Amino acid sequence: MARRRILKPEEEALWHEVARTIRPTSEAALARLRKPVHLTESVVHPTPVVPDPKPLFAAFRLGEKARPLRSAAFIAPTPAEALAQAPLQMDARKHAKMTRGKLDPEARIDLHGMTMAEAHPELIRFILNAQTAGMRLVLVITGKGKSGPDHGPIPTRMGVLRHQVPHWLQMAPLGPAVLQITEAHLKHGGGGAYYVYLRRL
Repeated sequence: MARRRILKPEEEALWHEVARTIRPTSEAALARLRKPVHLTESVVHPTPVVPDPKPLFAAFRLGEKARPLRSAAFIAPTPAEALAQAPLQMDARKHAKMTRGKLDPEARIDLHGMTMAEAHPELIRFILNAQTAGMRLVLVITGKGKSGPDHGPIPTRMGVLRHQVPHWLQMAPLGPAVLQITEAHLKHGGGGAYYVYLRRL
């Protein structure tokens, strides 16, 4: 048991001053203090605010930097458009006259109505004979073609010869003989014919 310390005179005076202020507690107040306290409301702890982590990459949308496609991106160019994009091989002044219909062809062949098997050898014979004869400008008539019944899922091109003749003129044996191919002026058949400007032998 701990020894009781003897108060110093000033401590004892202070104790008596405090003791004078104390009032006796009633029995009802003591009963309230002895009663257990039941908490009816749960203590809500605030959720700590965690800042969002910094993203590794800036926000983006898939394909946002891709260039938009033109509506005709998957449509093959017409023969006239493909020939217009070809580089100019002949004299520019003569080419301008030819496209305006100011130059008259020295010879012409009409493939209109022929099959591809018939037209190809006839075109080869005509072009090589014209070059041998020293001609420079000839006219190849293909016709614009007729639209037939389309029964399949893949659309068929109208005017098979009109599409095929420029390819034949650029391939062997005609490619070395041909300098320039251009769609004819309206007075010489327009979209159904081609001017073929030949190289000199």
